[in-house]
Amino acid sequence: MTNSAILVRGIKARLKVQGISYTELATLIGVSVPTVKRDLSRGKFSLERLDQICEVLGVGVADLVIPDEPVALTMLTNAQEQALVAEPKLLLLTYLVVNDWKFDQIVNAFNLNASQLIHFLLKLDKLRIVDFKPPSRIRKLTARNFTWRKEGPVHRYFVDRVVPEFFDASFEKEGDEFQFMGGTLSKSSLLRMQASLIRLASEFEQFARHDAKLPLEQRHGCTAILALRSWEFSEFSRLRRKGR
Repeated sequence: MTNSAILVRGIKARLKVQGISYTELATLIGVSVPTVKRDLSRGKFSLERLDQICEVLGVGVADLVIPDEPVALTMLTNAQEQALVAEPKLLLLTYLVVNDWKFDQIVNAFNLNASQLIHFLLKLDKLRIVDFKPPSRIRKLTARNFTWRKEGPVHRYFVDRVVPEFFDASFEKEGDEFQFMGGTLSKSSLLRMQASLIRLASEFEQFARHDAKLPLEQRHGCTAILALRSWEFSEFSRLRRKGR
């Protein structure tokens, strides 16, 4: 197999693992979909194009040719999540690395010196959440479509600690938005609303991945909670007639 064929195979494998379509890749590197298909079919593209693709994938060229590389994580084990919530600094660092923060950016933004950061990154490396090569090379082992375990330790930590603090606000700053709606919907309408939320969450992830290329000072931490469930407030339910 030629060197170019090995690179193309590595790119295709990374795209598949991270859930990035040819359409998304084309948008992120500023070319047409046919151009992406042609490049990855023939393997004849410039070094500049290769650099662009590697930047989108968050890898170096060497990462594309490492044999038998483990599949990127789409979800952690229960034990891994338990280790994170037991030491919140590890949870914070996991969040930052998953969102493409670099070593120097973390040191400059948080109350951690280089030695302390290395200490915690080595712990994450031992948990196999990141691949850390001292003094400062961090490679996340999570896929683009990474998610936390449903009803897992991080989910429970989020519900118990993060959600109450998140909603304890006026939502009046620029860019803030809060809508609380209640109504009765058919099963069909519920499914359509669910699909809309999934599309919106996907759009958020695309923006986050695209903006990760911008300087840190041009990015602002933000959080969105998208939720939909067939549910009625307990105080209302207590007033219902039996059987209604």
